[in-house]
Amino acid sequence: MLIIANVRERWAGFLGAFLAVLVGVALITTTLVIYDSSRPTTQPRYTDAVALALPEQALDTDGSPEDRIAWSPAEVAPLQAELAEVPGVAAVVVDRSFYAQAFRGDRPVTDEGAAEAGHGWDSTRMAPYRLASGRAPSGVREVVVDRALGVAVGSELTVNITEGRTPFTVVGTVDGPGYYFSEAFAAEQQPGVGALALIADKGASTAAIASGARQALGDRGTVVSGGARSELQPRYIEHKRSLGVQLIGAMAVLGLFTTVFVVASMLVLSTGMRRREIGLLRTIGAAPGQIRRMILGEAAVVGLLGSIAGCLAGIAAAPLLHDILKGLDVTPPGMEVTVAAWPLLTASAVGIGVSVIGAWAAGRKAAKVAPIEALLDSRPANNGMGRGRWITGLSVLGLGTVLATVTTGADNRISTALFATMTLIVAAALLAPALVGPVGRCLTAPFRKRGSAAALLIRSELTANPRRAASLVAPVIAAVGFAVLLSGAVETMRVAYPAGEALKVAGQTIVTSEGTPGNTDEVVAANPVGKAALPTRAFVGEKRTVLDVLGTRDARWNRPGEAVLGRRTASGLGLKQGQSVPVRFADGASVDLRISKVLPDDPARGDFVVARDLVRAHDPAALTDDIFVPAGNNASAAVPGTALHDAMRYALDDYNTDAELTDSLAAMLIAIAVGYSVIAVANSMAMAAHGRRRDYAVMKSAGGTVRQLLELGAGETALLVAVGAGLGVLVTLPPLAGMASGLSQATSSDVGLHLNAGAITMAITGTLAAAVLTGVMVTGKTLRKSA
Repeated sequence: MLIIANVRERWAGFLGAFLAVLVGVALITTTLVIYDSSRPTTQPRYTDAVALALPEQALDTDGSPEDRIAWSPAEVAPLQAELAEVPGVAAVVVDRSFYAQAFRGDRPVTDEGAAEAGHGWDSTRMAPYRLASGRAPSGVREVVVDRALGVAVGSELTVNITEGRTPFTVVGTVDGPGYYFSEAFAAEQQPGVGALALIADKGASTAAIASGARQALGDRGTVVSGGARSELQPRYIEHKRSLGVQLIGAMAVLGLFTTVFVVASMLVLSTGMRRREIGLLRTIGAAPGQIRRMILGEAAVVGLLGSIAGCLAGIAAAPLLHDILKGLDVTPPGMEVTVAAWPLLTASAVGIGVSVIGAWAAGRKAAKVAPIEALLDSRPANNGMGRGRWITGLSVLGLGTVLATVTTGADNRISTALFATMTLIVAAALLAPALVGPVGRCLTAPFRKRGSAAALLIRSELTANPRRAASLVAPVIAAVGFAVLLSGAVETMRVAYPAGEALKVAGQTIVTSEGTPGNTDEVVAANPVGKAALPTRAFVGEKRTVLDVLGTRDARWNRPGEAVLGRRTASGLGLKQGQSVPVRFADGASVDLRISKVLPDDPARGDFVVARDLVRAHDPAALTDDIFVPAGNNASAAVPGTALHDAMRYALDDYNTDAELTDSLAAMLIAIAVGYSVIAVANSMAMAAHGRRRDYAVMKSAGGTVRQLLELGAGETALLVAVGAGLGVLVTLPPLAGMASGLSQATSSDVGLHLNAGAITMAITGTLAAAVLTGVMVTGKTLRKSA
């Protein structure tokens, strides 16, 4: 009851921590709700399949489950017969998906899922799609299409498939998406089988069918039913979901760090301002343990209240975040926001836990204060830094320095820089009490020479109370630091990646797909010279490790029965030059290949390269990557759905594909970091101004006018923001420089450090305006009350 009474009576002192917890929990709640809502759902085309039989999974190079190993036609026939014998099963449908896309004149019909839009006619039995007109396809050049396509039955339709544009006769329409061919034609496009759909008799038990199917299938695969059928997702949907998860994951990590950082600094400030109260409790007999329990209890109550309010705010904000992600095109189609219990419980646990942990550090220091010492006006315990803080601060600084200079792969440079910046921000906050005094003396020195009393007072305050000043500086360091890092990373990558990619393909003409997911064999035939990699997923060795295998027409590597490996891949697979290794392809067939060469890693060549005709023979549905035509040769864009680019245009287009998403991510993260820190700065300044009411009363009685005192408060606040902004920039430059150096090596080009002056100015201006405005308002209110 005492704890609740303290919170009620001192609500102004806890307001800052309450708001910090509220904002942090709201952000975490929102991101977790969106994450939970974006989980894979069963695709409509599997609605009428009560269960799906799937092949066994292969392992990737890290030993994690990856692609499923397709059954060959010889393997699937007996499986289909055995599953059909399971009681309650009406039919077992072979599910195939391959590239199919209609053309209107010389332009492809826009279709995000075109890479997997083609199916055999039997697959309509597992979907709620029925013939709207016409009949089922039977010939190899017959097709049934979505009636929304607006093609009449009996008309001819050009459909782009792997071999190129092909005329088909439309023999029917259905009330659902996709292109449905005869089973014979579908088997030609995709011989391997990745799923068997079980259709139930009317009234049959799903659980019984799934159980019987598992017994029939044995160790040859797995059976999924119910919500587990969501495992089969089109690649474009899974790609969108992956991008969305990365976005909200980055937001959640940044929100968690900022919450911990801000709440801890504000609780330290709040507890430090209660030294006289704590000293009085110690004087009347309160033990150190009681003081610690009181502070922890208060923090728990504040954390609980902030978490409840934050959860409600997070639920309200979830639809807004969903709309933002939808606008960025990183949400699965048909996604709806649903609120489950676990995001709320997780966010609440974080809010309460952060509050208690932050209060623990403040409580340990407060409990050690001697009764008489705490009642002294000089507040000596607020001066300087203890040994523990020096050791911790320097240790964290060393760790941050190591992270800022470590060399990482291209995919990890941003995350490494982010973690390095977080570490250096913590180090700067811990060491700030030792910095604000000297920096304050340097910045106020010019004004002292002019005889300014305000400069002397500000200098004295920073020297006498460096820890309080450090608590006010900490949110500014975080706001400016993250703004510099995120905007600088985007600007640096904007220069580095196009330059590096253009250098790699300098002098070449690149044939790219335009409106289609890849290049067909028709496009390859029109460009007989140049790199035309044909990628496929294959399973290598006895362990069947899944890899990207490239088919090449380069005469150096295009040799039947042979493979060329990069050193890293060969080492990971335990293979050496001259050895033979079994490779299982997408059609379920295995081929023994001899390792003819093991060469230095080269992304332009590929890590596992085989003859192009070998890939085409075992993966008829594979599409060719961009075609790189060397200088002096003619490149052709005569085939509709293709375009020609020079090196720089290709590099810029390739980068711009994800640039909008990268810019949006950076803007969102900067808004979160700066917005959250601005709130913390405003609260901190309000608490500090309120806590100095006695000082203002003394200065007013000594002849200070209201205007002079307001100018004094504004000047001190501006100085603290300047110190925090300077530290925020300094701690960010080493990680950004390390990232630029790594990009220089990765792109083989000279990449310098680039900063976004607009974003940095906005961050500093925003925190300065919030701090000064809040400080002046609270100071003015305090002076009016004292009057």
